[in-house]
Amino acid sequence: MLVKEELNRYNRQMILPELGPAGQEKLKAAKVLVIGAGGLGCPVLQYLAAAGIGRIGIVDDDVVALSNLHRQILYNHTDIGQPKAKTAAAKLQLLNPHVGLSAYNERLSADNAANICQDYDLVIDCSDNFTTRYLVNDTCVTLGKTLIFGSILQFEGQVAVFNQQGSTNYRDLYPAPPTENINCIEGGVIGILPGIIGLYMANEALKLICGIGETLSGKLMTVNALNNAVLVFKITQEKQAETTKTEANIEPIKELDKATLDQWLSESPDEVFLIDVRESYEHEDDNIGGINLPLYELTNLLTAIPKNKKVVCYCQTGQRSKMAVQLLNGVYEGEVYSLKDGI
Repeated sequence: MLVKEELNRYNRQMILPELGPAGQEKLKAAKVLVIGAGGLGCPVLQYLAAAGIGRIGIVDDDVVALSNLHRQILYNHTDIGQPKAKTAAAKLQLLNPHVGLSAYNERLSADNAANICQDYDLVIDCSDNFTTRYLVNDTCVTLGKTLIFGSILQFEGQVAVFNQQGSTNYRDLYPAPPTENINCIEGGVIGILPGIIGLYMANEALKLICGIGETLSGKLMTVNALNNAVLVFKITQEKQAETTKTEANIEPIKELDKATLDQWLSESPDEVFLIDVRESYEHEDDNIGGINLPLYELTNLLTAIPKNKKVVCYCQTGQRSKMAVQLLNGVYEGEVYSLKDGI
């Protein structure tokens, strides 16, 4: 039951017909677990607390560092060296005293993941490493929990909703971890990007809890802050590939491995056309040949792609190249392949 102060606090969102008092009651009854209180976790936590989520759990074993402050603006210089989970909980309590907060000052592991996650209705993955992402995903699948996923690197971010009533999960998008984990420490990140992506994640949470709008369940949204490109891709479950293709008329994504590509290039190089779909600075740093047509500009540069050759798109890990094939399948008539697992 909402008290008088809460009615006043949440008035501006409660007057929305899609939400209303009933929606606000759902937010108050909700229990949301946020994994990671860093770049993505900070905006997610701030806006969930401000929106009136009844109980929020925060999992993070890290401490605030000076290099965090350009993007993790929940903290300030006086917090340096302090535990993120406990510090975030204290600040969020000041923001909204009506929210219950639980700080888990520990790293999520195979030993504690199920025990922590089972007490929450919704899990939001704001972690920054593949080990935790796969652990969170697999735990949510086992427990039947809906998972909101987000990731950021340099100028690009991704958002998706996984395992909503048995929908696609993280492994349908990325079946196995890459051999290298390139994170913000090595690759860098523009400070504003986690704010953009974190707000999208918080928005998905509010929609899921209130049962309103269209969510990113079974979809991956990518946002490029450098050129303002926003793309949404459909994620197909392997076991449902044929059904999905028939119902939605989506062409299957053709992949080939590096050995096959090398054979093609050795036997008939003139029949193969390579496209690096990464950004220009990535292409300049390292490539395997061909031309550079960045993913977000691809459909505007179709005239650069010949129709009488086998087109092979490649990137670092094989994920952007699959997106490129999905884009080209709808507008390009020739054969298009993605280099499996990238370069």
